[in-house]
Amino acid sequence: MPQQWSRQFPGLPRKVAEARDFVAALLEDEGPGPVEDAALIVSELATNAVRHTRSGRYGGWFRVTVGFSDDVVRIEVIDSGGDEEPLVRSVNASVDEGGRGLLLITACAKDWGVQDRPYGRCIWAELARVSA
Repeated sequence: MPQQWSRQFPGLPRKVAEARDFVAALLEDEGPGPVEDAALIVSELATNAVRHTRSGRYGGWFRVTVGFSDDVVRIEVIDSGGDEEPLVRSVNASVDEGGRGLLLITACAKDWGVQDRPYGRCIWAELARVSA
C-alpha cells in the first residue's frame, strides 16, 4: 500500500517556500537528486497555483500531496481552479516573466499531467524512486 502525506497552505506567495520545505523533509531519505527535483517541482507548481488560479485570491489555498510507492514518488499540487489550462511553453517563447515552469518539470519528472477536480485542478508529477 502506498504511503501518502498531504498539507494545505494559504494561497500566498510566501507559502511556496513552506510547501517546498514540506516536500524536501519527506524526501530527505531519497538522496539529494530526488530532493532537488521534488523541491523544484513543488516550487513551480505551487507558484503557478498562487499566480494563475483562484488559489492566489483572498481566502485561496493550495494542497500539496506526496505519495510513495515502490518505484515512484508522486507529487500533486491541487489548486482552487482557474480559467486557463496549464501549458508547456517552448524555450524560445517570448515571455516577460517566467512561463517555463512546466518545461522544467517535463525535464526532471518521469511523467506529469493535469486532472480537473470538482473543486479545482490537480497537477501531478512523478519521479523515479532510487531507494525503496
